[in-house]
Amino acid sequence: MSESAPIRVLIVDDHKVVRSGLATFLRAFRDLELVGQAANGREAVLLAERERPDVVLMDLMMPEMDGAAATKAIRERCPATQVVALTSFKEDEMVKNVLQAGAIGYLLKDVGADELASAIRSARAGTPTLSPEATAVLLQTARTPRQPGHDLSTREREVLRLMVEGLNNRGIADRLVISPTTAKFHVSAILGKLGVENRTEAVALAVQHRLVG
Repeated sequence: MSESAPIRVLIVDDHKVVRSGLATFLRAFRDLELVGQAANGREAVLLAERERPDVVLMDLMMPEMDGAAATKAIRERCPATQVVALTSFKEDEMVKNVLQAGAIGYLLKDVGADELASAIRSARAGTPTLSPEATAVLLQTARTPRQPGHDLSTREREVLRLMVEGLNNRGIADRLVISPTTAKFHVSAILGKLGVENRTEAVALAVQHRLVG
């Protein structure tokens, strides 16, 4: 792509007035080009696959598929497309979810036009742009030690609960109506995520940190 080619942008927001305002904003910059608009995450993924935009301006709270899920899907299917979250929300969990999904930027909707244009250019270049609120969340996350088992899936927590009850792989398989092989796979995944060597250590850690109810 030529350096002089405009940056192709996809707008994603469930509010028509917001989409209209962003479209007007893009027309004010000669190096930015609107290639599509989507009203929800599902539409965004389909449009991104078809249009292959350079940058997606992604709302977070939308029907059918939220911004974080759409961001993850777009980044998986269109790895050359960058996503900038543009939202009214600054809740910690939302910031973490969309950044973990692959967004390169996080800005609030009260951002100025020049700053937003700069963020789009930075995203195209692979450079992150974060609002002060998003930066604060990342710093806090970095300072806070993660609770053991924070990354266990719902199914893995179910299996861990049965391990605490003393069930072996066959017992876990019977209780959850899964195959013994699947039960063994879940147990191995749990040991890996907890960083322990065996079931006894896993159970002790689960009890100590109250990982299961």
